[in-house]
Amino acid sequence: MKKEITPQTPEKPRLHIEWGKFLYMGFLCAIMLVAMSVPAFAATPTIWEKATEIMKDVYNQVLLISTIAAVVTAAVALLLMNFSKSGKTVDESRAWLKRIIITWAILNSLGFIMAYVTPFFTDGKWNG
Repeated sequence: MKKEITPQTPEKPRLHIEWGKFLYMGFLCAIMLVAMSVPAFAATPTIWEKATEIMKDVYNQVLLISTIAAVVTAAVALLLMNFSKSGKTVDESRAWLKRIIITWAILNSLGFIMAYVTPFFTDGKWNG
């Protein structure tokens, strides 16, 4: 019987990892990441600053819409009050006009109230 000769595969050279260089590069990457991100983080507003900005914008839009709606409905109430021959319609128009004025005054005073009360709660604590 003949022996079969199988060619032996040459041994692959072992890959040698230089751990010192590997750790040094990791350290440099981490330091560069921190060094480059500090100015970017400093320029971005905090979540509370952004929320305050959004709330002011929303409040201004609500105030604009409520003022326009108050003017239009008050004009309709005044027209009904002036051109109506029925006393009941005049009384109802006067009541609606009072409601419109009171609601509009409350919506407009919310901004003043928040501007006055907000400084008492800076940093999430009562500073009264």
